[in-house]
Amino acid sequence: MSDPFRLDGKVALVTGANTGIGQAIAIGFARAGAEVIAAGRSSLDQTLDRIAAEGLKGRPLQLALDEPAAAAQTLLTLGPLDILVNNAGIIRRADAVDFSEADWDDVIDVNLKAVFFLSQAFARAAFARGAGGAIVNIASLLAFQGGIRIPSYTAAKHGVAGLTKLLANEWAAKAINVNAIAPGYIETNNTEALRADVERNKAILDRIPAGRWGEAQDIAGAAVFLASPAAKYVHGTILPVDGGWLAR
Repeated sequence: MSDPFRLDGKVALVTGANTGIGQAIAIGFARAGAEVIAAGRSSLDQTLDRIAAEGLKGRPLQLALDEPAAAAQTLLTLGPLDILVNNAGIIRRADAVDFSEADWDDVIDVNLKAVFFLSQAFARAAFARGAGGAIVNIASLLAFQGGIRIPSYTAAKHGVAGLTKLLANEWAAKAINVNAIAPGYIETNNTEALRADVERNKAILDRIPAGRWGEAQDIAGAAVFLASPAAKYVHGTILPVDGGWLAR
C-alpha cells in the first residue's frame, strides 16, 4: 500500500511562500513529493534554493494578492493544480477607535477576499477537468478569539474559518477537500512586534502549555496531512496547531 501521507505526482500552489509559514509549507510539500509553485510578491529565491538543494521540484510565481480578481485569473493560467494553500496574509495594528479604512481594506483584500477568489478559480478549473483536489487555508487562533488592536485581521480570520466550512459544504461531494489550519503564536514576521514586547511576550509564553513559541515548520506537517490522501474524509475542519493554547 502506498504511503497515504505522500503527495507524489501532485502540483501544489502555496501563496506567501517567500518566508515564514508559507516557506515551511512549500518545503514540506516538496519533501512529500509534490511539485511546488511558490507564490509571492517578493523574491522567492530563498525558498526555491532550499527546495532545489534537496533535489526537489519547485518553481516561482510572482503574485500580488491585493488585487484578488487578477490573482485568480493568474491561477487559471498555471495548468492543472491539485492543491491550493491560501497562506499569504498581512496585518495592521492600531486601537479599534483609531483604525483606518485603508488598513481595514488592505487586510480584508489579501487575507479574506483573495482566499475566496483563488479557491473559486481552483474549483472551477478542477470541475472543468473532472478532477478533485485539496484546499488548505491558513486561519489563526483569531478565528476563535478576539485579539487586541488587530480588528481587520481578526475579522478576516473569522471569515476564513466560516468560508472554509461553507466551501467544504458545497465541494466535499465533488472530491475537493477544504480545511484550514489555525496556527498559534508562531515565530514569523507578523509576530515580530509581539515578541519584541517584553510584557506581551511573557504573557503569551505563560499561557502556552508547550512553553515556547511555535516554529514555521510546526505548521508544515499539518498542511501535508490535510492535502494528502490520509485526509480524504476530512472536510471543513479548522485544525489548531497552537502548542495547547486553546486547551488552557
